[in-house]
Amino acid sequence: MAKDKELNAATEEKGKKDKKSKKSGGIGKWFKDLKIEMSKVVWPSKKTVFNNSVVVLGAMFICALLTFLLDRGFLWLLEFAISG
Repeated sequence: MAKDKELNAATEEKGKKDKKSKKSGGIGKWFKDLKIEMSKVVWPSKKTVFNNSVVVLGAMFICALLTFLLDRGFLWLLEFAISG
């Protein structure tokens, strides 16, 4: 029973310390950490971004064309089924 009370007291005290440490620094620390993390990012070159954009646009065009053709095909089948 005494050990339980000691454990609860220790847990509560740790929780209070965690809350205090989370509040220290505030928004300024957050921006400082953000700047550090952004400096670690490996940004792609313009050529890589261009090539990736071309691939995405090409894939979008192919998907749109496939959707259009399927839509026209199903419409044709429906009209064929209704007319005769």
